[in-house]
Amino acid sequence: MKAMVIDRYGKVPIHLAEMPLPEIGDYEVLTEIQAASINPIDYKIRDGKVKLLTKYKMPLILGNDFSGVVAKVGAKVTRFTVGDEIFGRPRKSKIGTFAEFLSIHENDIALKPKNLSFEEAASIPLVGLTSYQALHDIIQLQKGQKILIQAGAGGVGTFAIQLAKLMGATVATTTSEAGTNLVKSLGADEIINYKTEKFEDILNNYDAVFDTLGGKILEKSFNVIKCGGKIVSVSGLPNARFAKEYGLGFFKTMLFSAASYKLTTLEKKHNVQYTFLFMKPNGNQLSTIAKIIESGGINPVIDKVFSFEDIQKAMEYAELGRAKGKIIVKIK
Repeated sequence: MKAMVIDRYGKVPIHLAEMPLPEIGDYEVLTEIQAASINPIDYKIRDGKVKLLTKYKMPLILGNDFSGVVAKVGAKVTRFTVGDEIFGRPRKSKIGTFAEFLSIHENDIALKPKNLSFEEAASIPLVGLTSYQALHDIIQLQKGQKILIQAGAGGVGTFAIQLAKLMGATVATTTSEAGTNLVKSLGADEIINYKTEKFEDILNNYDAVFDTLGGKILEKSFNVIKCGGKIVSVSGLPNARFAKEYGLGFFKTMLFSAASYKLTTLEKKHNVQYTFLFMKPNGNQLSTIAKIIESGGINPVIDKVFSFEDIQKAMEYAELGRAKGKIIVKIK
């Protein structure tokens, strides 16, 4: 099969290669991929920035979510049959959606929303699961609460704003002037132009922050949270709590504890809970998300669609950080 791979870690071009057709286990399905999306985790993996969490063998097929059609099912698969249109996010040991075929566990996929094209459906799994696990599982966002969602015009932000509004929250978000109309159309109640305004000077007494940027932006987010509030980040540093939860062992727990010392200090100072989210594949949650989409509660936001051969251009465009919504790669 044709696949887009890297041969080593670093800022190296992704290139076309011929790879073996994936084998499937008893509980896996072989999927003929129709479309995939570009996510920040793709170039973080390429650059070797997640080696402490997961190491991969080379050559490595990148790609972390997709939509496609079931081509073959394992002997013990019960939830899907050949011909089913599905979408999903493979577990970290099984990534590789920038390819013609993928083997994936049946628990990591769901039936594609009937009202979406394959390109639209491919935009959903990673940002949908990330937003759902942040807002529903960790923050447990309640009706009437206030949440700041950083970078509202980005891939995760465009989904998270819509989900937070469905959950009955008041939503503030940061964006540039170019993204203002978009986040307003998604339901954002308060919009901060990060180029001319400081969100930490405008917002206060918020129940939660969903951070997608990390660094100084994450640190400043502690200033807008009320006592007892929650901050979830997908771009900040993992802390000791995260390491223990994932069973990463004593050495990595101590390493993450030291690296995130400043965040832990801010957490204690402001009496809030900081959580680093490393999203987990979950087919049941994807089914829930699909139902929400089919009911019209959330709409995908797509910036550009690239051809399979132009994945390198898609990666370069993604790294500019200018996309409004998701960047899609059409495989078929």
